[in-house]
Amino acid sequence: MRPGDRIFQILTTGAGVFVVSLIGLIGLFLLVQAIPALQADNVNFLTSQVWQTEPNDMKFGIMGLLLVTVYSALLALIIAMPISLGIALFLTQYAPKRLAKPFAYVIDLLAAVPSIIYGLWGLMVFAPTIEPFSKWVNDTFSWIPIFAAGNVSPDMRGTIFTAGIVLAVMILPIITSLSREVFERTPTPHIEGALALGATRWEVIRTTVLPFGKAGYIGASMLGLGRALGETIALAIILTGAVGREFTWSLFDGGATFASKIAADYAELNNEISAGAYIAAGLVLFLLTFLVNFAARSIIAKKGD
Repeated sequence: MRPGDRIFQILTTGAGVFVVSLIGLIGLFLLVQAIPALQADNVNFLTSQVWQTEPNDMKFGIMGLLLVTVYSALLALIIAMPISLGIALFLTQYAPKRLAKPFAYVIDLLAAVPSIIYGLWGLMVFAPTIEPFSKWVNDTFSWIPIFAAGNVSPDMRGTIFTAGIVLAVMILPIITSLSREVFERTPTPHIEGALALGATRWEVIRTTVLPFGKAGYIGASMLGLGRALGETIALAIILTGAVGREFTWSLFDGGATFASKIAADYAELNNEISAGAYIAAGLVLFLLTFLVNFAARSIIAKKGD
C-alpha cells in the first residue's frame, strides 16, 4: 500500500471512530447527569405524566412528553409523505424544465426557513384559520378516541392537531427535496425501455421510478421524522400546556414535547437536581432519535437488497 493510501485510510478510520465515540460520550454524559435526579424521583419515570421538579419533592415522568412528541411527529409524517411524493414526482416526471427548476429552488428555500417563523405563522395565522375545521372534526368524529375532546380549552388552537399540521409543512420541503434528487437519478435506459414497450407515464413511474427511488424516499421521510421529533421553538409557541390534566390519547390534547418542554422551562434549570430531570428527558429523546435512525437504516438496507 502506498504511503498516501495508508495515511488516508488512517484518517478516515479515525474520523469514523471519532464520530461514533462522540455520540457514545454524549449519551454517557446525559446518563451520568440524569442519575441523581432519577434517584430522587418519587414517581415512575417511564409511566408517570406528572412533571414537578422541586428539589425537595421531585415527581417527574416522561410518558406525557413522549406521547405528545410521537403523536405530533407521526401526524406530520402521515400528512407530509404523500404530498411530498406527489410534488417530487410532478417535478421530475411531469413538469417542464422551465417550471421544475424554479419550483425546486422555492422548495429548497422553504427548507431553510427558521422554525420560529413557522411557529409564529402557525399560532397567529394558521391556527385561527383551521379552528372551524378542527371543531368540525372533533364534533363529527368524537366517537373515535383520537378525535375526542382533549385536555385543553375547546378553542382547538394550541393542540397536537394544529401542531402536527404545522410540522408537516416544516418537514415537507425536506422530504420533497431529497426525494426529487433520488427520482431524478433513475437510469434513463430504464425509463426509455419502459416507454419503448408502450408503457404510459404512470406505468413508467410505477415500474421504474418508484422501485428505484423507494429506499431514498423512505430515507428522506425518516430524516423528516427526525426533524419533527426534535423540533423545539415552533412547538413551544403553538402547543398549549395542559396544566394539571393528563394526556387523553386525543389529537386535540395540548401539552409539550421533549424539546419544547426543555426550551420552555430553561429558566428552571437552577440546580443540578432539577436540571437532571430535563437532562433525563433529553436522554430519552436522544435514544428515540437514535432508534428512528437505526430503523430507517434497516429499512433502507432491506429495500436496497
